[in-house]
Parts: sequence; structure tokens; C-alpha cells
Amino acid sequence: MEAGLSIDWGAPWFEPWRDVGERVQAAWRSQALHQALNEAGPTPVRFVGQTALPEAEPYESFIFRTHLCPTRENAHDFFNGLAWLKFGEVKSRLNELQAGEIAQSGVAAIRGPVRDAITIFDENGAFLDAPPPLWEALLARDWRRLFIELRPLWNEARVTIFGHAMLQKLLLPRKDLTAHVWCGAREFTRERFAEKPFTPLPLMGVPLWHPGNEDFCFYDDPLVFRPNRRVKLG
Repeated sequence: MEAGLSIDWGAPWFEPWRDVGERVQAAWRSQALHQALNEAGPTPVRFVGQTALPEAEPYESFIFRTHLCPTRENAHDFFNGLAWLKFGEVKSRLNELQAGEIAQSGVAAIRGPVRDAITIFDENGAFLDAPPPLWEALLARDWRRLFIELRPLWNEARVTIFGHAMLQKLLLPRKDLTAHVWCGAREFTRERFAEKPFTPLPLMGVPLWHPGNEDFCFYDDPLVFRPNRRVKLG
């Protein structure tokens, strides 16, 4: 039972989730998580306890077949539930694609490139709304230009974490946390996922996301701010 999670809803990565997150967390203190999520608002799924998932049926297939989302009493599933509440259409589309891949190829030790890409985004993805010069620097992995030379442009940008695993990791933020930012038009198709349309964004490099990045030596860490490999923006 993790209803007593310590969450700083004023942190920039949690702020977009604050309204729904605080409501669900408050309700979770007196009832099961799936019940708290069901009371928080309409979603494409209804949340149920984890025991509702048949032992032999894949999680994604079960959700697609029943529109029920099995939920455990932990932080990971708390943030997954919030993602269904905030991004229900996107989550539904990802579930549809996952279920389609499972129906076609079954479940194996290795997911395959499409399922793997969907899982990466579902767990660690983020959206970035930003002026073109920031995108160009991000795709080039030109970190000094992105975070130092173009720093004033971040006032016009917005990062929204989508991945529920990344939200969980941000309970204890670290310098090396890196999200997979969706590139280009938000067309969630099998073909797009096959291209792995993501680019890495070291989250603590975002201005105001870490007090240490006011000192620009913060960006000289090659283990976090790694050299470039261009990603096509389509």
C-alpha cells in the first residue's frame, strides 16, 4: 500500500498532473487504488484489482478485450492510472497497437521492434512543445546550444512527461534521468513506432528543473549529455 507516497506536486514534472494526481492520491488513502481512479473521472477503461487479470492472458490483450485495467496498490500503477485519466485516447491507441501485435505474433521473451517501441514510449515517453530552434538543437544533441545559448526560449516551451515509469522515477529525481521525446506529428501508428520516433532529453537539463543547471558546468557531464546522433523529425 503506497497511498502515503510523498509527492511534490509543485515540481515542474508533476505540475501538469497536479489536479488529478492530488484528487486520486487523497481518495486512495481511504480505499483501493482502482476505486480511487474510477472516481476521478471518465476514462476509456474501468480500473479493477490485479486479481481480475486471468493468469494465462497477457495484460495488454485483457485490457483491449474487456476495457478493464488491472491495478496493483503501488506507485507504478498509480501513475499509470493517472496517464489513463489525462491521456486516455493516447493510452487506448497504444493498447490497441500492443494487442494487435500480440494477436499477430504472440508473446515471446523478446517483444519485437514495434511492441518494444510502444513500451518504451508508454513507460518513459514525453511530449515537448517548443519553438523550432529548440527542436533543432535537441535533435542534433547540441546540448550547450539547447540549454545555454537558447536558454531564454525555454520560456516558450513545455515538457509534459507521459510515461508512468518515468513519473515514478521522478519521485527521486536524478541527474541522469532521460525521457524519450516523441518527434514530429503525433500519429500513433504501427509504422511510426517501427521507426522509433523518439529522441533523448536529459530531464534535469531543462531550465528550472534542477537548481544545479544554473551553473553551466552542469552540462559538461558526458555520461548524461552524450554526443549527437541525428533523429529525423517527420
